Amino acid sequence: MSDIRLQKEYDLICVGGGIMSATLALMTKLIQPDINILLLERLDKIAQESSAAWNNAGTGHSALCELNYCPEKEDHSVDISKAIKICNQFEISKQFWAYLTDHNLIKNPSSFIKKVPHHSWVTGAENSDYLENRFKTMKDHFMFDSIAFTRDLDKMKEWFPLITENRDPNEIMAASRIDRGTEVNYGSLTEQLFHILETEFNTPVHCNMNVLDVDPDTDIDWSVKVENTKTETIEHLDAKHVFIGAGGGSLLLLQKVEIDEKEGYGGFPVSGQWLVCKNEKIIQQHNAKVYSKAGVGDPPMSTPHLDTRYIDGKKSLLFGPFAGFSPKFLKEGSNFDLLKSIKTDNISAMLGAFWHNLPLTKYLVTQVSMSFEDRMDSLRKFMKDAKDEDWEMKVAGQRVQIIKKDEYEGGKLRFGTEVVSSKDGSITCLLGASPGASTATAIMLEVIQKAFPEIIKTPEGKDKLKTMVPTWNTEVTETLFKESLGKANESLGLD
Repeated sequence: MSDIRLQKEYDLICVGGGIMSATLALMTKLIQPDINILLLERLDKIAQESSAAWNNAGTGHSALCELNYCPEKEDHSVDISKAIKICNQFEISKQFWAYLTDHNLIKNPSSFIKKVPHHSWVTGAENSDYLENRFKTMKDHFMFDSIAFTRDLDKMKEWFPLITENRDPNEIMAASRIDRGTEVNYGSLTEQLFHILETEFNTPVHCNMNVLDVDPDTDIDWSVKVENTKTETIEHLDAKHVFIGAGGGSLLLLQKVEIDEKEGYGGFPVSGQWLVCKNEKIIQQHNAKVYSKAGVGDPPMSTPHLDTRYIDGKKSLLFGPFAGFSPKFLKEGSNFDLLKSIKTDNISAMLGAFWHNLPLTKYLVTQVSMSFEDRMDSLRKFMKDAKDEDWEMKVAGQRVQIIKKDEYEGGKLRFGTEVVSSKDGSITCLLGASPGASTATAIMLEVIQKAFPEIIKTPEGKDKLKTMVPTWNTEVTETLFKESLGKANESLGLD
């Protein structure tokens, strides 16, 4: 976005032009406007990898419909503790976006967030009983007390008619619904956050800038080696703090950083594809996000969903995701990324994770070998009458699942996101995938606490954060939650 000549020293250098760097930089600027921040992006545009609308699920991951956040116990009770955490994290994001809207920094929130009801839908007696148990447990918690549940086909016809069309009335099904669900275009949001940084804080993104290495520096904390990919010139920049938020590319850069905390981390890349509807008549019949259960033995990432999306200014309908395998860590990455990530300190973790996740390997092999017709057959489990000519395949983004050392298994594959940081917090790195973008504000607050404790310990810093995010660092009561939810929904036009 900018060809302005770089300075030599910075308070913070953010690597990556996605939602994470945008959120961190803007929040830090709002708290301390005079802080000197540099934003670097390897590609020629921002938000082209994980933050791009086609490269993520677009769901405001608030645990309203994602069943993998609510595991069933042996006694058939349902654990919603993870759902509570993720729901609160998403609401923290909404509070921050509402603050930006209230202060006229975001002009039109409907350009990136819209109200789309969230549903869970299952078939079969066992799954239906699970969904009802989940409903009863969630109904008792104030974050989810507006949830509705049904086993009635006619009610489901009201909620998502495409799925119920030509269904056998005797088929055992169940569904739940929460009206306040959202659809988020994280690509559009990211562009708007960076626009605020450039226009309000004179902090543009420098594109075509590839960070090659980050080394300790005796005079300042870190020396960042940067290549201009157009001119192939190399610069060495000094930074007190570095944040690595480069999506799948974060691991490879972290491995070059001389901190003990990086030891043992590995990554497993997974690619994705969507079935995208081409028939406008069908698209207009669906206004819902409908998530089902992953197959027996399938990983959480395989959860199928039929989603209303708003991309490139128009309503769309997507089904998937279908997983695949690519050794690349980024969509615009190298086929040698996976090989380059294998080091002496993580090889045992990588082998252990592979050995203990053979079902994942089997799942990926099955997914890669699927034909277009096989994928359409998967869609027909949702939409009985789906026709081949109404759908096409579109490639989604790359995600890199975390592999971490484990005392018993050698290594474990972890789903979710994790912040890795040096002891003093001067360098932080975000690894992992979903729920990712939905919880960006909460994750970046964690980064700020690690990197800039001196800022948020001041009365001014605390007051500013409380204004931006009322439920930050606070026990969330029913009164506080519903009050902040109501204010955010009003500001964002989600009432």
